[in-house]
Amino acid sequence: MSSLDVVTVGSAVIDHSYSLSNLPKPDGGAFAREHTTDVGGVAANVASGLAEFGNDTGVITRVGEETAAEIEADLQARDIDCTRIQSGAEESSYTLILRGPDGERMIVAGGQSVPNLRLDDQDIEYASQANVVFTSAYAPDEAVSRLVTARERGGISTLVFDLAGPLPELEGRGTKPETIDRLLPVVDLFVVGEVAARSYFGGDSEAAIATLTEQNTTRAAFTRGKDRALLLEGETVTEIPAFDVDVNDTTGAGDTFTAGLIHTWLLNDYSARDAGRFAAATAALNCTALGARGYLPSVSAVREFLESQ
Repeated sequence: MSSLDVVTVGSAVIDHSYSLSNLPKPDGGAFAREHTTDVGGVAANVASGLAEFGNDTGVITRVGEETAAEIEADLQARDIDCTRIQSGAEESSYTLILRGPDGERMIVAGGQSVPNLRLDDQDIEYASQANVVFTSAYAPDEAVSRLVTARERGGISTLVFDLAGPLPELEGRGTKPETIDRLLPVVDLFVVGEVAARSYFGGDSEAAIATLTEQNTTRAAFTRGKDRALLLEGETVTEIPAFDVDVNDTTGAGDTFTAGLIHTWLLNDYSARDAGRFAAATAALNCTALGARGYLPSVSAVREFLESQ
């Protein structure tokens, strides 16, 4: 079994994106100006970004039989190894992405294929051959728990975890708080947005940093959308300003930011500052196009953008 640079574990789904006249309020409405479909999901997005950077990347996910061919064809076209994709007769997981005219969006998830994802011994062996394993809180708890156990035992050398949503959003379909508690002392990069951080840590980034420092978490990233990001390495915090671009769609910005961090901070040993700037530039460029993977820049494109700033 040949080793890969990165294996991502979790969701590969069909995104149904709607460009709306406005994001509706409760009991309100909106007009759909455009409807598109594409492959998405956190694991697929991160894998796609890393593959665009030239990394050998594989994905472990579960899809419904009705979408298996479409999802696999898309990922294979991006040179992502799909040999560990599972399929079943259940409804394939999907997302509904409602995008307002300013690029902000709401996301609703459904389907049962991703919640049904389970990892067997061959999946763990496949992941253990990679330099880095990535997963997120949208992956089912049974799968993430097995990865945490493998990291605790040294079977996985480097583990990245994205607390992709607040705890109520994960209940019944994602990672449980108890598993996140186990993960903190062994994870090699913990990624979290502001809303999810408040939900799990019970406070702002300072509270999160205090907890992670106490747990001896090696590295962490706190994303704040268009404002800034904070990177934690040991006890050192580095602030990373966001780049100002013409935003078309913020969908997938966090996933491309994570892909940028994995490529630079973990695989190529950039400093926290340089890794953060690269990741922020990657996310900014992706926001200039529609869709979670509307513009996945190459390394040279990111460097060219950074030189222009």
